[in-house]
Amino acid sequence: QVQLVESGGGLVQPGGSLRLSCAASGSIFSVNTMDWYRQSPGKQRELVAAITGGGSTNYADPVKGRFTISRDNAKNTVYLQMNSLKSEDTAVYYCHSDLYVTDHDKGIHLISAWGQGTQVTVSS
Repeated sequence: QVQLVESGGGLVQPGGSLRLSCAASGSIFSVNTMDWYRQSPGKQRELVAAITGGGSTNYADPVKGRFTISRDNAKNTVYLQMNSLKSEDTAVYYCHSDLYVTDHDKGIHLISAWGQGTQVTVSS
């Protein structure tokens, strides 16, 4: 069984910063992409940032220049540094990863895993 556990959310004033972390654990063979999504009330879940195993990154237009995604492959952990936060960044942030896991029955196989989500609130 594989788990993605997020941390680092909270309440911050406009213009402030937060750093989210997401650690993958379990019967992991290798981790491919690691992503951050967010979902606000009444809106669809949207991709915020993604990073490949080789370190290539991709960002949604609203966060370009303000957010930075990074990863520590040795720790199977992805980070999201969020600067110059705005009220419209308020959402539940979810970690996602496509990763190869091992299983006695299936052997090595690819799964898509999600974290439980962490609330980020930007408000004065």
